[in-house]
Amino acid sequence: MIEHTLDTQNGILHLHPGSALQASDFVELASVVDPYLEGHGELKGVIIEAPAGFPGWDSFGAMAAHFRFVREHHRRIRKIAVVTDTHLADVAEKLGSHFIAATIKHFPAGQAAEAERWVLGA
Repeated sequence: MIEHTLDTQNGILHLHPGSALQASDFVELASVVDPYLEGHGELKGVIIEAPAGFPGWDSFGAMAAHFRFVREHHRRIRKIAVVTDTHLADVAEKLGSHFIAATIKHFPAGQAAEAERWVLGA
């Protein structure tokens, strides 16, 4: 499950994956993000806060829905901040740059405010 909020004033999607991701999570995200993108063209960024690490997917269908969501949206997102203490985020930062148009940066857990400043370019 992904808790999410869309800061429409700053164009930032905040994600908090709390347990194994479900296919329905990405349907819900698209229902929030797509109307915003229609009116604004892009998101300045996505901030993913997962202090304990990536919780995985509950099924192969959920993984496929995740990849589909990324494929359909990554060109309209400038920056992705991953806020976590897991070292897997370092790998995602390096590997993701080959597949995702957005710039990805890892921040240690607890540094969501720093991540937001980075997304906003401050």
